[in-house]
Amino acid sequence: MIATVKESVNIHEILHATTPLAPEDIRDLEAAVSGGQITELRQEAYTLVNDVDSGDKSKAKITRAGLAFFLLGQGGVAESLFLKAAGDGLAEFYRGQALVGLGRYAEAAESFESAAKHGSDKVMCLLLEAGAMRGAGDRGKAEELLKQAASQGGATRAEYSYQMGCVLAEKGDTFGAVEYFSRAVDMDPGHQRALFWLAQLNAQRGNDEDAIRLYERALAKPPLHLGALLNLGLLYEDAENYPAAAYCFRRAIDVDGTHARARLYLKDIESTSDMYYDEESQRMAQKQKQVLLTPVTDFEMSVRARNCLQKMGVRSLDDLTRLTEHDLLAGKNFGETSLREIKEMLESKGLRLGMGASKDKPRDYGIQETLTREQQALLNRPVAELNLSVRARKCMTRLQIATLGELIARTPDELLESKNFGVTSLNEVRGKLNDLGLRLRND
Repeated sequence: MIATVKESVNIHEILHATTPLAPEDIRDLEAAVSGGQITELRQEAYTLVNDVDSGDKSKAKITRAGLAFFLLGQGGVAESLFLKAAGDGLAEFYRGQALVGLGRYAEAAESFESAAKHGSDKVMCLLLEAGAMRGAGDRGKAEELLKQAASQGGATRAEYSYQMGCVLAEKGDTFGAVEYFSRAVDMDPGHQRALFWLAQLNAQRGNDEDAIRLYERALAKPPLHLGALLNLGLLYEDAENYPAAAYCFRRAIDVDGTHARARLYLKDIESTSDMYYDEESQRMAQKQKQVLLTPVTDFEMSVRARNCLQKMGVRSLDDLTRLTEHDLLAGKNFGETSLREIKEMLESKGLRLGMGASKDKPRDYGIQETLTREQQALLNRPVAELNLSVRARKCMTRLQIATLGELIARTPDELLESKNFGVTSLNEVRGKLNDLGLRLRND
């Protein structure tokens, strides 16, 4: 679960002080966010904004308000405030970070340059500017800035390792990137962006426990990362830790009351939570799965029937249920007597021939059977290219859906039967497919 601190911070005293913000003041505000004093910090921030709107144009007050909103994860509000305090080193430094979060990389790079000129840590500004230039698509300039920072002692900083990891990731060197991200976390255990990157990698590889642990660490320090909150909530939900998942979604709503996805995810949990605790259904499904995995050699049967099944490649009851009576009778030396023998064996386990045959049927892609080369190429594209949310992506993995063709062969009901896949995820998939001119079967 996300760590909280017990001791409350006197937010009013820090934000309304007349002295310049000290590093320990910023650390205390970070602790306030980590400790859950979000509502109080937001209220005090709006009080400062009201003072500014009423005519108090002090850069110190504007910067304090901007910093509060930045730590709350509201980069757009923070950036507009920092802009009013242009020329203040601290305001320029955090405005650059807010701009990076908003995807306005070129402006961010300029802000970091200005921050360095107005008293902010020059090496850190170089490192952050390198990240902004990389985001703007100028990797060459980013690497040049990293070399410049390294020559000034920057290579010993966690931020340098993080930025190097990002450069290597963009070059496709995932292993090298992981090494640098891990190094950044070793230097600074609370480096949020490195932790977030490592968490995403682990989630993509199915290492959910490690991903949860890394997301928790990333969220232990502000600014609040809405993406991390949502991803962690989905992972908690997938692990059936529904109270923790709901907590993450509610906290995201605390930060941004209009966040549609957080509200939908929370609604999914609140409206369908009873479904997750149908233990009897889960137990029965698991029992049938175990039965289907039983080797056919575990059963007494005639030599003829055993030989025929072996020649047909039937090794388990699951393989057998995929065959129809016609399939078996088409086998050499397989007659009515052997067929009756097989059917009685299956009935003793509550199974029947053909019940699994639908798993092997050719899929109806919901478009014309005769596909053009372009259509076939589209259907062969990996489903990963849809950039689905964690929840929807895990559904694809469970259903062994690897391509777009395999996805549109599924009906909405088939997807909804997957664990933790609700209407929100279904609409997400539909939207992504619609953008490509595709639809689910029966849609």
